[in-house]
Amino acid sequence: MYRLFVAIDLPEDVRAEIRDLQRVIPGVKWVDMAQFHLTLRFIGDADEALFDRIRDELSGIKSPPFSLSLRGVGYFPPKRDPRVLWVGIDRSETLFGLRNLVEKALVRSGIEPEGRSFSPHITIARIKGAKVSPLSALLRDHERFAVQPFPVSEFILYSSTLRPQGAIHRKEAVYPLSGGPGNVSDDDAGAA
Repeated sequence: MYRLFVAIDLPEDVRAEIRDLQRVIPGVKWVDMAQFHLTLRFIGDADEALFDRIRDELSGIKSPPFSLSLRGVGYFPPKRDPRVLWVGIDRSETLFGLRNLVEKALVRSGIEPEGRSFSPHITIARIKGAKVSPLSALLRDHERFAVQPFPVSEFILYSSTLRPQGAIHRKEAVYPLSGGPGNVSDDDAGAA
């Protein structure tokens, strides 16, 4: 049995910039720098047959390379006790186009359609019982956080094994972005 998700990895220098946001806050468990990624779609449990169908359907995706930039720090859910601290992604039509292609491929493979809208972000911490004031200070201190655009040339099918110390992610398949129908805006064209 596999526990699967589809994601975009971040370059090492981008991971380091995100890691620099981390500070000691009681009730905040920071994600290990090696685990930073942009989830395109969480799939969940899959047996061997479903895993093979998913892997094959994803291999048919044609989308151009593009660039992404990170901006802002916030938390989910927005109007209740925070549970997840995140770094935001600047809007990219090509990213949304790729995410839609991934969703269609997964539905063709037998996965139920995603019920939530896509809200691209990098999870940087999980929150349990943290006081609001240190979180507010962190958000205020980094309200202008931004990372220069970086190239995205592939997406990855990951499996995840949950452990008490944290999840272990394993690359199951890597899919290069090499063209095809995509929505390349002026903002995205520079990295292609």
